[in-house]
Amino acid sequence: MRDNWSVLIDYQDRQVRLTNERLEHILAHPEMAGMETLIAETLRYPQLVRQSRSDKTAELYYRFYTQTTIGDKWLCVVVKYLQGDAFIVTAYFTDKPKRGNTLWQST
Repeated sequence: MRDNWSVLIDYQDRQVRLTNERLEHILAHPEMAGMETLIAETLRYPQLVRQSRSDKTAELYYRFYTQTTIGDKWLCVVVKYLQGDAFIVTAYFTDKPKRGNTLWQST
């Protein structure tokens, strides 16, 4: 950790900040406790990346995990990309990816 944030790497080798404040927000949800490594894994090795329909500067990274504390779910990591900066907004488990323009998909 650097002061109050750490740097993760996405699937395109871009640096993405994860602030302590955002991590605390994510981990406040009981099902996300202990999921820090899965957040990093989803960012680096997503199965699906979609552009947010409500915010064109945000990308949604998805990776499917079995046997989470709440069953088989997709982990979604939301990253905002601004000029010269990228940071994680939130991360959560979901039953299915949101609709939107697919930016990348694993084969």
